Amino acid sequence: MDRSFLFTLLTLALLMPAMYRRYRRRTGVPLATTSSRRGRMFILAMTLPLVLAIAGGLALASDGDKDGSKTGTDITNTLPADTPAGDQLTTVATQTEKNRVSINVTWLMLGGILVLFMQAGFALVETGFTRAKNAAHTMMMNMVIFALGVVGWFICGYALMFGSSDQNFLVGVTPLGSPWHIGSWNILSHHGFFLGGHAYDVGILGFFFFQLVFMDATATIPTGAMAERWKFSSFCVWGLFVSMLLYPIYGNWVWGGGWLSQLGAQGPKWGHGSLDFAGSGVVHAMGGVAAFWGAKILGARIGKFDKDGNPRAIPGHHLPLPMAILGTFILLVGWMGFNGGSTFAGTDLRLTVVIVNTIISSAFGCLSAMFVMWRIFGKPDPSMTANGLLAGLVAITAPCAFVAPWGAAIIGIVAGWVVVSAVLWVERKAKVDDPVGAVAVHGASGLWGLLALGLLADGSYGAGLNGVDGPVKGLFFGDAGQLWAQLTDIVVLVTFCSIMCIVFFSIMKGTMGMRTTEEEEISGLDMPQMGAMAYPDFLEAQGPVFYPVDGVDVTDRVPTAAGLREEVGS
Repeated sequence: MDRSFLFTLLTLALLMPAMYRRYRRRTGVPLATTSSRRGRMFILAMTLPLVLAIAGGLALASDGDKDGSKTGTDITNTLPADTPAGDQLTTVATQTEKNRVSINVTWLMLGGILVLFMQAGFALVETGFTRAKNAAHTMMMNMVIFALGVVGWFICGYALMFGSSDQNFLVGVTPLGSPWHIGSWNILSHHGFFLGGHAYDVGILGFFFFQLVFMDATATIPTGAMAERWKFSSFCVWGLFVSMLLYPIYGNWVWGGGWLSQLGAQGPKWGHGSLDFAGSGVVHAMGGVAAFWGAKILGARIGKFDKDGNPRAIPGHHLPLPMAILGTFILLVGWMGFNGGSTFAGTDLRLTVVIVNTIISSAFGCLSAMFVMWRIFGKPDPSMTANGLLAGLVAITAPCAFVAPWGAAIIGIVAGWVVVSAVLWVERKAKVDDPVGAVAVHGASGLWGLLALGLLADGSYGAGLNGVDGPVKGLFFGDAGQLWAQLTDIVVLVTFCSIMCIVFFSIMKGTMGMRTTEEEEISGLDMPQMGAMAYPDFLEAQGPVFYPVDGVDVTDRVPTAAGLREEVGS
């Protein structure tokens, strides 16, 4: 029965009591009102059966597609009725291919959106690990690095890294031109500046967005290691440098068809060449090495080391709850897009293996770091437990598509031990002040992830990658060449990033300066650098910094160490 007819009957049934009362009034017949038992029973007996019958008819109506078997079956949407018989097969095949690429592009964009939201996770973790007096400054760096990265990536970053990339099969990205090369070795791409010309393309713009948010992750890693004393103007120059030069050059060598990726197809023919599925090296280790040199050249926070050079703990203001731990969970969720989206294809069902391996490694990394700290220091330290989870995520990022779940568990366990050891080494041996442990989490764990791929890749995936036939196998599965390719990648990464960052940060230190003044650092960077306090009521303020004084504009005043509570022990 037609639903519209049933709805009409239902409406009439509901109106019947009112129509009956109107009829009785006009005819002069006494009303059977609802105030009497007789009247109520009469109206109920008149309307209830009709309402129930109509409602039942609506519920049993069979014109809906309850199981989805009828939806999307109109083939005239794909194959119009007037399509010539000779063109029907081509028409169907073309639409099928468009659907396949559309699914892949949608998956790519969804992954990119999740990775973009990781910026909020970085902001919360870094701010939670640092002190309240610098919260606005730390948050501001994590927001502005995104904008700086977009500008640099738009100007030349994408062109240098992916201008010659060919991802046409997966997401419709065709090369914009040939790269610079020496012989048959590709050195650097140089097409697509400002996304001009042929770069104005749906496939390329989708790929641009996905790779943009990966670059921004690299750019934001040093903001944690250099927090609480980095001058904001110097930080802004870093954002452009990393997005326009540092990240794209090395990234091209691994992901853009450059010479490291060619080590399997030519030259020594090691495995499939350098592999890094989602960025243990390209994203995280690059950020970690840059963070190490940036923090070392910048110098430690006031009070971090005593007169004998022993490190002191400077606790963050929002650890363990809620800010830093919440940020860790946001990063965990975003990592599903980070690694899962790196298949570039929603039609590649290996994405389930990638995501499950990512979860397994993060869990084992979390517990491994917790138990190591428990064993060494007698307490399951919350900050190191959170960093252990992140270390497991970083380490699995390169090999996540190439290892079995048991391999992911091993990678996570080792990552938990690596992150604790690296934190202790950075502070006690290298004498580098890293407030959030970025060097250990991203640098050391990222390098371990590259190495783990060369050891544990099980030969179940990766046929044809970098132009090499057959699946990817590590040393333990019969291919020592893949390990050599990964070791070469590690050496090149550390050497290149170290040289570039030492030169860059040294120039910055000797010209515009990198560090805030001692007075600003002690009082907190929020007011002198940002002009606003994140927690003004947390500090014991004096004078016109927080309270208006006649003739004094508070925005013109900079707080002094004497005017605010000192939070360091020296």
